[in-house]
Amino acid sequence: MNVALVVPLHGPGGILGPSCELSARLAAEELNADGGVLSREVRLVPVDGGGAPEQVATEVSALVRLGAVDAVVGWHISAVREALAPRIAHLVPYVYTAQYEGGERTPGVFLTGETDLRQLLPAMRLLAESTGVRRWCVVGNDYVWPRVTARAARGYARECGGRMLGEAFVPLGTEDFTPVLRRIDRGSADAVLMLLVGADAVRFNRAFAGYGLHERCLRLSTHMDENMLLATGVEGTAGLWAAAGYFETLATAESLDFNRRYAQRFGVSAPVVGSLGESCYEGVRLLAALAERAGSLDVGAMRAVRGPVAYEGPRGMLRLRGNHLDQRVYLARADGFDFDVIAQL
Repeated sequence: MNVALVVPLHGPGGILGPSCELSARLAAEELNADGGVLSREVRLVPVDGGGAPEQVATEVSALVRLGAVDAVVGWHISAVREALAPRIAHLVPYVYTAQYEGGERTPGVFLTGETDLRQLLPAMRLLAESTGVRRWCVVGNDYVWPRVTARAARGYARECGGRMLGEAFVPLGTEDFTPVLRRIDRGSADAVLMLLVGADAVRFNRAFAGYGLHERCLRLSTHMDENMLLATGVEGTAGLWAAAGYFETLATAESLDFNRRYAQRFGVSAPVVGSLGESCYEGVRLLAALAERAGSLDVGAMRAVRGPVAYEGPRGMLRLRGNHLDQRVYLARADGFDFDVIAQL
């Protein structure tokens, strides 16, 4: 069974590519050691998902139509998913692993990632209750996930007794955040919702701290992992919060066992696996669970499955509800190069 693994190998999301690849590889190797999927060996076919959405969609759909891959799994931005899903979802199963804005209903697309309603709203509520923040602003990249999430966040802020003061959207690959920082500095926001991808978030974190804004504004991100903390540096992580379904420091039996297996396979110097990279492990495992439950890799057979589709992984026992995985979500505070998990949301 050949699986296209679509993850960013360059661009802002490229910082996440290595941990995505290794996590997916570990899942494939473990499945193969247990007999494969439908008695077939799982082979990953890496595809760079960091390019222009139409370019990535064209490359992946060509592999599908040539019969070179039997399924597609991967972490990539929502703009890539929106370009890719209409081309392939009716032909092969497509497991999208990224945290995203929600609402994907294309037949044949299955999703492992967290969604705004389950992740962002409770995080904003808990921060409002525990820290007193009420005046939010958004800084995000200029594409579908940040813009849709920002619209939802306006309502969430009101539900939490606050309000959204403003929004700023910048192109992917932005290096100079000075104009955005000046706007925040002139305003009265006490919390910033960061909707920035990979290296863009790293550069923003550094600039935010350099501007001194960390002294009066906390930051919340639903797209932040330990690799990005390392790249940011200790000076840029003060007052930074994240919400996700997985953290490398999550002290559950399933997470600790996954960390042990990952380090044993790839070494202690391998890229740290946070929620974004680990999601690709979940994607391969969900694909396997769907195929075994359906007895086939046929999209129609998978959609016709009645009864639970479930498996146990680093995030615990997960079940598919509709086309989304149901999972626990946590709020964590950055502590240097690690996350301190504060609460389950």
